Amino acid sequence: MCISTGAADFSGTIVYCGRREHPEHGLIHVLGYQNTAVNLAEGPNAMVLHLPVAGRLTERHFLSAGRSADVLRRMVDAVETAAVRDEGIAWMGAEAEAVQVFEHDVYTVLLADDPTALPAVLGRVPAHRRPRLDPELLRFYAEHFPHHTFAVCCFDNADARRAKPLLLWYPPLDPDRLTAPALDCHTGGAPDPDADVLVDHWVLFSSDQAPDGWGVPVEYPADMRHRLRAFLPGAVVGRKYGDGPALPNGDFSIGHQDLLDGGLDRVERVRPGRR
Repeated sequence: MCISTGAADFSGTIVYCGRREHPEHGLIHVLGYQNTAVNLAEGPNAMVLHLPVAGRLTERHFLSAGRSADVLRRMVDAVETAAVRDEGIAWMGAEAEAVQVFEHDVYTVLLADDPTALPAVLGRVPAHRRPRLDPELLRFYAEHFPHHTFAVCCFDNADARRAKPLLLWYPPLDPDRLTAPALDCHTGGAPDPDADVLVDHWVLFSSDQAPDGWGVPVEYPADMRHRLRAFLPGAVVGRKYGDGPALPNGDFSIGHQDLLDGGLDRVERVRPGRR
């Protein structure tokens, strides 16, 4: 369901990717990610996300869920309820730094454009969250995901039990393709890009260019902070993956026009490429 730097078990993953014209930042993609994590490593662990970012990602791109810890669950509930009913009937610059390190919710986050630069800053991660980074995994990312930004979200078991959804926005490499990271390996080593893997995902997409009546509306709490609401969709489409056969190891991706046309059957599993 994601990549971890040590042995782990992840279940109940919800991943969301939305396209949005933000009043301040312009055309952006918004990523939401949440799962139930059990750390099986002897020490701290981390999950790694590869993000197709145009420009430089910084701490300011990470959104606080605040009181709205159920925001992704609300999207899933909207899609599930609709399915049951249907069956019945500006980029901002930042000082260049090889790896950024900051605290976000229960995570210590490392952000890097070059994954091989990550080990040099592990000393800045609190000891109870400091994972071991397998050089093979870092080389894999460097080889297969050029022009991406890598977010390493470090946690321990106590952290994982109370984590809120990870929410962030970014200017996308390709505005017309929405991609939700879902490459899978829970051993701490490099994933096998040629493998088929079992999945346990809710995958959700949105676009503020969708016509009236598209998707299913999402209800948010009345006390949600206005700043967070400005990044969230009014309606989503989605599907549960996990009841069928194993899928190619890779990310979930769909073209924007296919999304607007309602073509969830056109969601692809995209295997990692190479430089």
